[in-house]
Amino acid sequence: MDLGTYAKYDRLLFDLPSGPGGGVLRITLNDPDKFNATDAAVHLQLSRIFRTIHDDESVRAVMITGAGRAFSAGGDLDWISEQVGDYTQTMRVMKEAGDIVRTMIECDTPIVSAINGVAVGAGLAVALMADVSIMNESAKLTDGHIRLGVGAGDHAVAIWPLLCGMAKAKYYLLTADFLDGKEAERIGLVSKAVPADDVMTTALEVANKLAAGPVDATRLTKRALNHWIRQALPNFEASLAYEMLNFLGPDAAEGLAALKEKRAPNFHGTDETAD
Repeated sequence: MDLGTYAKYDRLLFDLPSGPGGGVLRITLNDPDKFNATDAAVHLQLSRIFRTIHDDESVRAVMITGAGRAFSAGGDLDWISEQVGDYTQTMRVMKEAGDIVRTMIECDTPIVSAINGVAVGAGLAVALMADVSIMNESAKLTDGHIRLGVGAGDHAVAIWPLLCGMAKAKYYLLTADFLDGKEAERIGLVSKAVPADDVMTTALEVANKLAAGPVDATRLTKRALNHWIRQALPNFEASLAYEMLNFLGPDAAEGLAALKEKRAPNFHGTDETAD
């Protein structure tokens, strides 16, 4: 396996945890000081990396995780600030967000996510669009779009109802409540929840097992299963468009300001102290 193929993805870290003959490529979101928050460069690279992997026949399985204590703490607020109210930037982000989901669906190589810590936003999309997800049982995740004042558009409308059912999907996407790994496993949102110290070893064991299996049978089984998700793509495209429409409205500006100021948002557009 030639890691030089991935040199252009300079915001992601690549290594071969099972050695050069193991067939497992590990990708690490590598900005631990910012809890691996997604900025413009990372978002762009995530929108392209899985197409490169799909074309690399030497990769038999992928493992993706985050450096440090987080998988990914959502979008970088300065990057989000560039999008709010800006049509050109919103169109750019919409294309990349769509490409992340579509390329993960179309990548025949099996993907295992090791959700070692908090997962939000575009990072959560990657974590849950993976074919197998291994999560720290005490870590937290949330879709979080509603908290920002925009519709859930990254991935959730396509995949959450398939994973955990419509009732739970509606509850967590409409409330933006956090849930931990144990609950995420209980409702079927992740494949398995394990103690924090076991996340990486468990995910690597699964990736090695997939890499050691029959390549064509594994890839074609994934391709066939993903037809269920492909049927949901019209729903996903609608949700993504609605999310981007919200970025051009007042609620996104208020949600962003509230996050930056660490206060509760006022989506009513009135002074809460007024009688």
